[in-house]
Amino acid sequence: MPSPIYLDYNATTPLDPEVIAFMKPVMEKYFGNPSSIYSYGSSAKILVEEARSKLANLIGCNPHEIIFTSGGSESNNMAIKGIAFSRKSRGNHIITSSIEHPAVMEVCHYLESQGFRITYIPVSEDGIIDLLKLESSIENQTILITIMHANNETGVIQPIEEIFEIAGKHHIPFHTDAAQSTGKIPVNAKHADLISIAGHKLYAPKGIGALYIRDGIKIEKLIHGADHENNLRAGTENVLEISGLGKAAEIAGRDLERNISHSKELRDLLQEKLSGAFSDGIINGHPEKRLPNTLYFTIPGVESGTLISEINDKVAFSAGAACHTEDDRASETLTAMGVPESLSRCTIRLSTGRFLTKEDAVKAADIIIKAAKSIRGDGDFTVQQDSDIRLTAYTQGLGCACKLRPQALEQVLKNLPSQVHPDVIVGFESSDDAAVFLINDEQAMVQTLDFFTPVVDDPYDFGRIAASNSLSDIYAMGATPLFALNIVAFPSSRLPLEVLEKILLGASDVAKSAGIPIIGGHTVDDPEPKFGMAVTGVVRPEKLIRNNTAKPGDVLILTKPIGTGILSTAMKRGLLNNEESKELVSVMVSLNKDAAEAMKDIEVHACTDVTGYGLLGHLSEMTTGSKVDAEIFAKKVPVIPSAMRHLTSGIIPGGTLNNQEHFGKMVNFNDSIPDHLKTLFFDTGLPESY
Repeated sequence: MPSPIYLDYNATTPLDPEVIAFMKPVMEKYFGNPSSIYSYGSSAKILVEEARSKLANLIGCNPHEIIFTSGGSESNNMAIKGIAFSRKSRGNHIITSSIEHPAVMEVCHYLESQGFRITYIPVSEDGIIDLLKLESSIENQTILITIMHANNETGVIQPIEEIFEIAGKHHIPFHTDAAQSTGKIPVNAKHADLISIAGHKLYAPKGIGALYIRDGIKIEKLIHGADHENNLRAGTENVLEISGLGKAAEIAGRDLERNISHSKELRDLLQEKLSGAFSDGIINGHPEKRLPNTLYFTIPGVESGTLISEINDKVAFSAGAACHTEDDRASETLTAMGVPESLSRCTIRLSTGRFLTKEDAVKAADIIIKAAKSIRGDGDFTVQQDSDIRLTAYTQGLGCACKLRPQALEQVLKNLPSQVHPDVIVGFESSDDAAVFLINDEQAMVQTLDFFTPVVDDPYDFGRIAASNSLSDIYAMGATPLFALNIVAFPSSRLPLEVLEKILLGASDVAKSAGIPIIGGHTVDDPEPKFGMAVTGVVRPEKLIRNNTAKPGDVLILTKPIGTGILSTAMKRGLLNNEESKELVSVMVSLNKDAAEAMKDIEVHACTDVTGYGLLGHLSEMTTGSKVDAEIFAKKVPVIPSAMRHLTSGIIPGGTLNNQEHFGKMVNFNDSIPDHLKTLFFDTGLPESY
């Protein structure tokens, strides 16, 4: 299968073949420690200093003003914290912008926790910083101004010459994050006091970067040890990657004008084709003052996550910052520019580069246009007939992770009037899993509605999982299910109806296992596939189990291990092996019928299921409603073994992060519990829990 066309050069760049060729002999021969005085060390030291000179030549500074780091993030930390801590006796105020990369923004947030004050300067709707606001924000306590050179999402280039002039007039050091600009446009050391550079953005290896520090600028070092790098950054130099960065800098300077022309030609070609295909399309950022390779384009009505998922095997691009691929929130950059969240979620970033051909750019644009129009329902399109369809590729999010954030849902529900009826036992005013309506003294009707987007690729398994999840709400109330209705949203213009048939067959088989019929339903044509069921059950009123009636001394029993949200996300990204996939599906399709039957034979005070809000989210609802506290022994919580491996590698659903943000304030963790376990307990997924 051919590799996807790469259109995400702002996320990272491939190694230039010249860089690879240059690094090979370094890897084979130059293993010496540059600090050693014999020949092996001297040879390595020469390579390091040659690379330092090459990078200095690229940005026009003295070689000794270059300090090698592990990458752009470390360079930003070194610059901002280094200045802050070295100048804290002079003041505690720092100025930055509202659109900085997290490698700057998070540093500023940290410094705020350490007593520093940060002013975040707004930008115009074109993404350009407000210079008047910047200068008016300067005060006697201001010790640093840090503004990015070019934005990683929009590509907008900030007026750093003017900012440097303003900073100099007030005798304030100016730092710029030039990770996105170095190698793409001219970057000149005469326009800043400190400049951060990331190697992997200019065709050098990952894990290497540099910080330019103008002569006379003093910073406090963050890494202590020996006196490497002018006694500013301890640690034996990474000779291999430093040499690669030096070679990449040499190439960037040599071919800068040619690469600018090439990137701009292909960016403008993409822009022309997308703008021509979508008359309501929006180019975000200044039309001229932006990187020659960057197009940040909004296609109204097309969720970027859905579009990316559907064609990521054909074209590789992103919705914004690659650092936030698992986060489903709107772009903070677009928010700062005044773009509504509804449009922000429909925005894609296409960034061209050195190895993209015109032929591939045209082909990529055609693929994007066809897929986006299909999602919007524009025109006639051929239904996908591929027998190897990946169902998760047709959805932006996964399953319960697609739920509204709990913060948003609470905001809406609190303004709705109460629905009072004498026969309503359980309504939407509580956090219970289903609604309950009294029929007579001996019977109450229990009804639930649940549907979500695909969490697995196989349609039959998706149908089984969705049906099992819907039935869980009935079981969790102590009720017996009677029948179900299907709820279907299906993109008939994009997927063959045989896929829907398999989904319904999976649900039907689960319904048979539960001993109930499916006797109807409702369908809509929708760009994103969704499936679930409305299930009706019955319970004796005195046997009804709610989630807000827990009592002191109760024991929490989990009927399934947690971690399905993490594994579903890993599956969507193609990271699960066959055994892990089978294990995940096995957990999600198993019914809680037996557990529900067993529950009737013992005195159960309260019950809930663990779906979108995770173990601690639903337990928080239970404890809050019951006015009790719960103590969980972390080591006793069952976890799908493979979930831990993917969690620690950074696979975290956006819904899980939302849960942690919202419900985390209700939980007190023992200091011995590591952060990754804390996140795991908020994992969104589909394991029912009693």
